[in-house]
Amino acid sequence: MPERLILAAPDAVVDNALSNWGTPPETFPSALRHAYINALSDPAHVHAICEEYRAAASLDRAHDEADLKAGRQIACPLLALWSGAGSLASWYENDGGPLSLWRRWAAHVHGRPVEGGHFFPEERPQSTAELIRCFLLGDGGVGKQAGA
Repeated sequence: MPERLILAAPDAVVDNALSNWGTPPETFPSALRHAYINALSDPAHVHAICEEYRAAASLDRAHDEADLKAGRQIACPLLALWSGAGSLASWYENDGGPLSLWRRWAAHVHGRPVEGGHFFPEERPQSTAELIRCFLLGDGGVGKQAGA
């Protein structure tokens, strides 16, 4: 069903996401909007996207719970970034926020919210790249920011 709905109006799906998810619509040049629409016009692409969401709500959750129960964690450092203008932090406020959640799965978690909407990497590419650069260089720049 989701595949049929998306394929019936890929332009409406893209327009809704790029106009209503907290990132200013002008962030996305026409060529990028068309690239997204083209991707959502391909049944194989749409099916793969829907399968990823299905797995996240089922199989991935079961695997995550099994890992937690067995005490398995991600060993390498992990960087979590999320929209500073979005709802993610408030959704998980009772759990200690996004970083607290990730610390259940990884020992070395760094991150913070990034100013911007859902598509903050497109909206704030320099800021996002700088946070990733600091993380990869291990200079602690990410952890010293608010929300870390």
